[in-house]
Amino acid sequence: MGMNSVTNIGRNGIQDWIIQRATAYVLALYTLFLLGFFITTDVDYQAWAALFNQGWFKIFSLLALLSIAGHAWVGLWTVSTDYIQSALPRFLLQAACIIVMFVYVVWGIQILWGL
Repeated sequence: MGMNSVTNIGRNGIQDWIIQRATAYVLALYTLFLLGFFITTDVDYQAWAALFNQGWFKIFSLLALLSIAGHAWVGLWTVSTDYIQSALPRFLLQAACIIVMFVYVVWGIQILWGL
């Protein structure tokens, strides 16, 4: 088992492709929803707070946050394995990316759910 298999989310390219497509759809829907919200609503603090006080939107936002992390990870893993041939620097970069994405996800959950 090499470092590539340790830091890869999917077991093969098809799973990575599916992760990329599924997360792209989630992010597109989230973006379109927010765009529609901004177009149809006079957005102020009360409107924004009311949107984020709804449980379904917190879940949708969490799904979008996790989708950003998954989408970014597959992309970063692909680029790093394509362009960094040496195993140790590639692993260190991938480990740093994992740590940063983990921190952002935990921070996002704290913000969304007020933890």
